[in-house]
Amino acid sequence: MKKSAIALLITLFSVISAHAHTINYQLDKMKDDEVISKYLQLGYTHILPYGFDHVLFILCVFFLNTDIKKIILQATMFTLAHSITLAMAVYGIITPPPNIIEPLIAISIVLLAVENIVSSRIKPWRMLMVFLFGLVHGMGFAGALSELGLPSYSFATALVSFNVGVELGQLTVIMLMYLLVAKGFSGKTWDRQRIVIPSNIAIALVALFWTYERIFL
Repeated sequence: MKKSAIALLITLFSVISAHAHTINYQLDKMKDDEVISKYLQLGYTHILPYGFDHVLFILCVFFLNTDIKKIILQATMFTLAHSITLAMAVYGIITPPPNIIEPLIAISIVLLAVENIVSSRIKPWRMLMVFLFGLVHGMGFAGALSELGLPSYSFATALVSFNVGVELGQLTVIMLMYLLVAKGFSGKTWDRQRIVIPSNIAIALVALFWTYERIFL
């Protein structure tokens, strides 16, 4: 009786695991170092050059305050949040519908850009906003993994490698903006009127178009 119960539990667990992950058995031929390299690259390219919406979100994080420590703190909150929902989606705990998540990603960019326009400093709720929006973006990242799938024997390695790749992509955007923009213009009396506000207006308009496009087209 006990053996039968154990066998049933193992069977159920196997079925759940099979449905929880998008398994691509062709990837099982890859070695561990190849898995790490492939998913690092996939995570990075999901930000640069293909993740234009995620890049705009990171730019919104950058533009409110160009203090590199505060930028990295916000980016870390974003990474923590998207790692949670990405893992939950990959493990089948949640099944976020793309037709809802994609417009929400665009809306999150609009809201962050608008806050950058109306506020000149980081408010207490900023970190919470970034964290909540990170949860939404993580569900979007899950779509990239579902298209390729995960190797059946090392999906955890692939998932971690993808997350690291995403983080490296984000840090690349932040460091480029810091070197090209913040180092030269931060602290100037005119930087907010000439750079920060116009940039965020442009970002908000693009994200508003995406919101319309993703809902109605």
